[in-house]
Amino acid sequence: MCSEENDVPSEYSQKNTLPDLKREWPELKQVHSKVLQVVVERLYSNLRTLSAQKENGYKVGALRWKGAGWYKSFTYSQSGFKLIETDTRRDRLQLSKIGEIPIAYHREVPENATIKQVCIKRDATGNWYATLGIETDEQPEKPAPKTIDPKDTVGIDVGILKYAHDTDGTAVESLDLSDERERLRREQRTLSRKEKGSNNYEEQRVVVARCHDRIKRKRRDFLHKLARYYVSNYDVVAVENLDVRGMMQQDRNSRNTAHSAWRTFIETLRYKAESAGTHLVEVNPRGTTKECSNCGVETDKPLWVREHSCPSCGYEDDRDANAAKNILQRAFSELGMGQAESTPPETATATDTRVVSASRVIERGSPTLNARSA
Repeated sequence: MCSEENDVPSEYSQKNTLPDLKREWPELKQVHSKVLQVVVERLYSNLRTLSAQKENGYKVGALRWKGAGWYKSFTYSQSGFKLIETDTRRDRLQLSKIGEIPIAYHREVPENATIKQVCIKRDATGNWYATLGIETDEQPEKPAPKTIDPKDTVGIDVGILKYAHDTDGTAVESLDLSDERERLRREQRTLSRKEKGSNNYEEQRVVVARCHDRIKRKRRDFLHKLARYYVSNYDVVAVENLDVRGMMQQDRNSRNTAHSAWRTFIETLRYKAESAGTHLVEVNPRGTTKECSNCGVETDKPLWVREHSCPSCGYEDDRDANAAKNILQRAFSELGMGQAESTPPETATATDTRVVSASRVIERGSPTLNARSA
C-alpha cells in the first residue's frame, strides 16, 4: 500500500465500506460506528507518516496486518459516550455497545467543558485508562515570566553517578533501582521458561509488565519532584541541550544513559518552567566538561577523572560542579546578561558540595532540598 500513492484508496471510500464489512463480519456490529471510523483514520495517519519519512530519505516498509488482538486502545469521537455523575465517590462512563463503567478521576472535568472525544486504553499490566478530550472557552492563564535576579539562577549538569550537580553546591544522587531491576531479571527468566501462549505465560507476562511499570513510576516520580524543586526556587534554570538518542548509539554507557532518562528530565523541566514563569535555557553541551569555568582553557579529562584541575590558572573543583558553572555562563550569554567576572586564580575556590540522596527527593516536601533553598 505504501509503494505507489495512487494505488491507495481514499480514506473516505474506506469509511463507506464499513457497512458492507459489518454484513460480512457480524462481529463488527458489536463495535460502535465511530470507533470503526477512527480505526480507518488511524490507518491513514500512519500511511501519511510513512510517506513523509520516505520523502525524507528513510527506508520504510509496508504496514503489517493487525488483527483484533493487536489493538490496545479504541476511540469514541463526537458520540457514543456519556459521563454520568453519581452521588458516590466515583462517577460512571457510559460507552455505547459496552455499558457503564465506574471511573476514578485524575482531575475534575471543568463544568463548562464539552467532551469531544474519549480514548480507552489498556496498558501491559491490564489496567484500563480513559482519556477525555474536552473543549472549553476558558484559556488557562500563563504566569508572567519571572524577573531575573542573578542570585536566583542555577546551572545543572546531569550525570550517572550524580544525577544532578548544580551551581549552588547541591549534588543529587541517582535513583537506586537495583532491587527493582534484579526482581525484573528474575521474573523475566521465569517468563522465558513458560510456554508461549499458555495461561501460565500470560500470568507471568503480567508480572513482568508490573515490574516494568513500577520502575517507570518510581523514575517518573523522582524526575517530577526534582524538576519542581528547581523551577519553584530559581528564576533561571540552565541545562545542556543533550542529544540523548545519539549518545545511546555509542558503544559505552548506552544502558546507563537510557536508565537516566535525561531527556525526560529536561522536557519535564520545560513544561513545569512554563507553568511557573521560570526561564529554562538549553545551552550547547560541547566542551562544558573540558572548559575551565574560571579562565576558559580547555583540558581533556577521561571519564574516570572526577576532579577539575586547570593547568593554566590552577583552579580546582569537582568535575560536575565546573561543568555546571560553564552551563550557567553560557545561559547568561544567551539571555544577554553577559559573562560573570572571572575569579582571580589566587582566590578561586571550589564550591562546597552538599550531596542529597535520591530517596530524600522523593519524600514528600523534600526536606533536604527545602532546607537548602531556605
